[in-house]
Amino acid sequence: MDRPSYLSKYLFDWDMFEVVTNGQSALDAKYFLGSLETKDEIVNFLRGYGIDYNDPVNRAELFGNFQEALQFIKRYFLREGNPEGLELKIPNSIYMVTDIIELFVMATRRGTGETREERLWAELILKVIHTIIHVDKDLRSGYFSAVQTQVFDRFYKHLQREEAGQLFLGPKDAPDSIPLCDFQTKSKKTRESVLIKLLHKPENVAEELFDRVGMRIVTFNKLDVIRVIQFLIKKSIVTPHNIKPSRSINRLIQMELFRRKYNALLKESIKSNLSEMEFLLKLQTLADECVPNHMVDAAKNIHTIDSYHAIQFTCRQLIKYKNPFYQEFNEIRKSAKNVKDSNPLAQKLMALDLGAVTKEITFFYPFEVQIVDFESQKKNTEGEASHQEYKKSQLNHAMHRLFKKLLAYKTRSL
Repeated sequence: MDRPSYLSKYLFDWDMFEVVTNGQSALDAKYFLGSLETKDEIVNFLRGYGIDYNDPVNRAELFGNFQEALQFIKRYFLREGNPEGLELKIPNSIYMVTDIIELFVMATRRGTGETREERLWAELILKVIHTIIHVDKDLRSGYFSAVQTQVFDRFYKHLQREEAGQLFLGPKDAPDSIPLCDFQTKSKKTRESVLIKLLHKPENVAEELFDRVGMRIVTFNKLDVIRVIQFLIKKSIVTPHNIKPSRSINRLIQMELFRRKYNALLKESIKSNLSEMEFLLKLQTLADECVPNHMVDAAKNIHTIDSYHAIQFTCRQLIKYKNPFYQEFNEIRKSAKNVKDSNPLAQKLMALDLGAVTKEITFFYPFEVQIVDFESQKKNTEGEASHQEYKKSQLNHAMHRLFKKLLAYKTRSL
């Protein structure tokens, strides 16, 4: 029986519906490109994505992204670049691609055998290309140096290092001064590190990376971790209203329990007339006793290892970037003003609307703060809780996510 012709109007792309309505990432969809079939549909898809295929510059950039994706995959996910990578080879047909449309056509073919394997390879390469584009087109990346300077300066101006090497948060003799074991700032992530992180994140967009700028404050004990948080809030170094709630993780001190015991200790100090030293010793003991539940909220970071202990949160800071072009252009216009009557070029410069040139750019940028006591930090850097293990976990997760369908197909083909 023939299918009624009108049914073609009511065929829905359920896979993309999951992405749009149910929180699934396009990287995890059954078909990364949905139901695209023809070259015209692919060109229209690229146009909607923001890329004009008919523009030779856009086309060249996209092909450059393709070449970078191939090198990235070989270096990090395949055995030829990574001893712990997959024993797979990129098909020769992929290397024969000379126009990016050819890769899209491969990724949208429905078939079996060699065609199926090519499609899976083309799909996963396009996923990496998609990630590269988001990294390249992050508007804020051009202001990164200004961001680092403005964020770190908020902290640096409250740090005091004595000649003996002692480090304090706040002036040494101030009542709220806190001795620190260390203060570390995070170096700029490499491009490859950013790509790996995005490839394992469900959001998969560069704007969702919250730890490009970060610092770690290491105290001598857990009580001072709490005091540091109080100091940051009181001095308006950190504004609680600008904190991203879903990014706050506490695997160091069970705050609710500490709060209850702290209130009881306050009453005891009044009733028993405790000295400041007695009160402080009891308070330090409380901080050590209030160990949090070790369960990790997987939605926050599935790579956090159970033995990792710290308090971390993500705050946003309003960055103010003075446009250097505005000042230079303004100086040129001042010079042109003196000769405008005799110089046509000066007349045109004076006629330009300076209001169209932005004098200052302001935007919120996230930064991550991690606070930990010395003993916990020491354990964090040992064994499976080390940063290298954390990065390895990210890489393995990104690898599995990208190659999941291809590996399943190769296994069934054996």
